[in-house]
Amino acid sequence: MPEPAPLHPVSRAHLEALSDEVGVMQHAIGSRPDPAHGYCTDDVARALEVDLLHGNELGWDAVADSAWRAMRFLEVAFDETVGRFRNFRGVDGSWVVETASEDSQGRAMLALGETIAAAPDAAMVDAAGSLFERALPSARGVTFMRAQASMMLGCDRAMVGAPSEATDAAYRLLADRLRSRFEPVASSPDWPWPEPRLTYENARPARALIVSGRYLDDPSRVDTGLHVLDWLIASQTAHDGHLSPVGNGWWPRGGEKARFDQQPIEATATLLAAESAHDATGYARYREAMEQSYAWFLGANDLGVDVADPGRGAGFDGLTPRGVNTNQGAESTLMWLTALEHIRGVRADGPSVPATPSVADQLLATSTP
Repeated sequence: MPEPAPLHPVSRAHLEALSDEVGVMQHAIGSRPDPAHGYCTDDVARALEVDLLHGNELGWDAVADSAWRAMRFLEVAFDETVGRFRNFRGVDGSWVVETASEDSQGRAMLALGETIAAAPDAAMVDAAGSLFERALPSARGVTFMRAQASMMLGCDRAMVGAPSEATDAAYRLLADRLRSRFEPVASSPDWPWPEPRLTYENARPARALIVSGRYLDDPSRVDTGLHVLDWLIASQTAHDGHLSPVGNGWWPRGGEKARFDQQPIEATATLLAAESAHDATGYARYREAMEQSYAWFLGANDLGVDVADPGRGAGFDGLTPRGVNTNQGAESTLMWLTALEHIRGVRADGPSVPATPSVADQLLATSTP
């Protein structure tokens, strides 16, 4: 394994630059926030998760105001009349009138679940628990695979901090739906994926399979998640060992994998799935996959350029054929900050254990340049 990429101290400079009294703005032009696009629930939810992570490193007082700002945003975003979160909000405070994506529902529920499990502020835990409970009935109805995965991960965390029969029932229902998607294809060596193409945040369903399998004490679900994750890692590893995620042109089955534009969300989704796999198995190869994903931000990628500015705590908006996209929007920044803190955590743990060759090992060993 190559020398690990450098570990950097927490910097919230760019996150604070993107934020105002309402929340974190979606987009930036270079390093300057772009108020024209306002805010979105997806990014505010991710920012709340980052606040929780930074609280571990900096202390809760350093992030409490930011975390409460995100919590207030989620409370206002929740539309009691339909039981769902609105997503896009203008800088004037108005909400865009449209049906919010299921992804935004899933990300909000995951952030609330993380808050229930990890926030050291009892009042915040209560607020998150109340909102989670009110949103749970609609959460059971999501049909989009990545949203189901996010909901499951949110339920898993909520069951740590505030277990309930309703959360357990929703978790089991969503877990069965996700498993049913993968059952017909999971044994395929070349395409163990329930969709005709790979698009974005592909490692999240694999992570949810692994996590839910552990919750339900069902090794077959864990094995399915590990098999899918091994395939994703193998398919997105370049010959010299660095991460090369599916680009924004996607990868149709039987077709060519798009090389660009590569998005930070892919690196962090892979890192988090590998962390769950490592937690489940202790296998060193998943810790190596985490390091591979983290290193992508710091130059171990197809172009050999940094996709993060650690000094400012900023993430660039992807890797293009011409180099890095110099805009530093919220999603990219939050992906970098999330990856950094999870790597910090795993490096503080003890050593991993050896493992038998994985799907990734076998595919890499037999691939040709």
